[in-house]
Amino acid sequence: MTPSLRKRLLTGIITGSVISLAIFSLGVYLVIRTALLNQFDTSLASVARILAASVELDGDEIELEFEVQKMPDFQSAKHPTYYQLWKSDGTVVARSPLLDANDLPQIQGDVDDLVFAKALTPEKRPLRTVGLKFTPRLADGEEHEEREGREEHRDNLLAAQTLTLVVARDLTGLLGRLTFLRWLLISAAATVTILSLVIAAVVVREGLAPLDAIAAEIAAIDQKNLAARIAAARAPSEIVPIKDTLNDLLERLEEAFKRERRFTADVAHELRTPLAGLRSTIEVTLIRQRENAEYQTALAESLSIVASMNAMVNNLLMLARLDARQVTLAAEQIRLAELVDAAWRPFADKAFQSQMTFENCIPADLTCQSDPEHLAMVLANLLENAAEYTNEAGQIRIAAQRTGDSLQVTFSNTGCKLTDDQVSKVLDSFWRADESRSDATVHSGLGLALVKRITTALGGAVTARIDPPDTFEITLTLP
Repeated sequence: MTPSLRKRLLTGIITGSVISLAIFSLGVYLVIRTALLNQFDTSLASVARILAASVELDGDEIELEFEVQKMPDFQSAKHPTYYQLWKSDGTVVARSPLLDANDLPQIQGDVDDLVFAKALTPEKRPLRTVGLKFTPRLADGEEHEEREGREEHRDNLLAAQTLTLVVARDLTGLLGRLTFLRWLLISAAATVTILSLVIAAVVVREGLAPLDAIAAEIAAIDQKNLAARIAAARAPSEIVPIKDTLNDLLERLEEAFKRERRFTADVAHELRTPLAGLRSTIEVTLIRQRENAEYQTALAESLSIVASMNAMVNNLLMLARLDARQVTLAAEQIRLAELVDAAWRPFADKAFQSQMTFENCIPADLTCQSDPEHLAMVLANLLENAAEYTNEAGQIRIAAQRTGDSLQVTFSNTGCKLTDDQVSKVLDSFWRADESRSDATVHSGLGLALVKRITTALGGAVTARIDPPDTFEITLTLP
């Protein structure tokens, strides 16, 4: 299950805060720990060098120039400092009184190099040690002999008396301070994390409040009030595109529901009229006994009405298939002039009786690549519409021309009585100029709507206009 946006935001904020605080606290701790240890080592090294500088060689005797035991560092039992001095043969020369009989660990290294290490007292208390191997200073008498030229005696004496000094200091206090610092940083990080959680919860709640408001407004909208729109006053700029998109969606839904209701009403109206005519014809025929000729006439009228209804149902079915994209389209090279002539033949006799003039101006070699069956349906509907509404002795004309990668085919007929406002609706389903629908058994208002849908499915477009004074013109743009 996907977590809510609120949980994801809180988790992200707290996780980021914890990681940031952990890195910051660890960095602070390491910096302070390193500084304290360096300071501790520097102090310890200073003591070691002071002790080494106070050692002098007087003949074969090794002496400390001052009483080391009296230094405060070597007298504190709470945080003691220890020292121990060895000759090169391992003989202990001096040791801190606080060591009693215990020894510090000897450290091996080069002369005059400080070597740091860790150790433990017998009581398991941690120590920090520094070792220094050095040659003691000569007493004044020896220095006097050196000045008299006894270099060889001095070198041999110093080589034989290389000393090792180890100074150790109790780490308990320093480690205690570091432990306190560590817990202080952990407590501070935990406190900041809890405060961040509280603040983040408030901020996230306030930040998501506009979304909650939008959700509440959407929940209040149903099919009965699709005209309502989402207000979401004072919505943040990031939410405004969502609000606008939802309002556009609601507008499209409202229009779709209106079309559905209008379509349902139109279908009911279109079917009611022929069904009423069919019922009336049958009822009148059955009132009394009639001659065979009268029955045949009634059946012929009924058959005509049924044929009209069947044509309308087929058109509705085709529209539904086009909307559902269930129509399979082929792509063949078509000679357009021949296809127009073939589509005109069923209407030629009616046009001849009305003294109409039909003119196919499409060049014989003009071709296009399309689906011949569905394009023939488009042409047949346009030509039937033209034959039906052209005035007596009027003219029907078809022309075509290439425009870039497309082909424009124009159907025009005279005798148009539509207004500009009416022309803008001729491609809508069930629209007819006769609002009383007195010719419902003849025309269902689906022909041009079917032309538009099929042409769109073929990748083209349809436009309609009036060419003053009375010429109705439909233009197909085919790929």
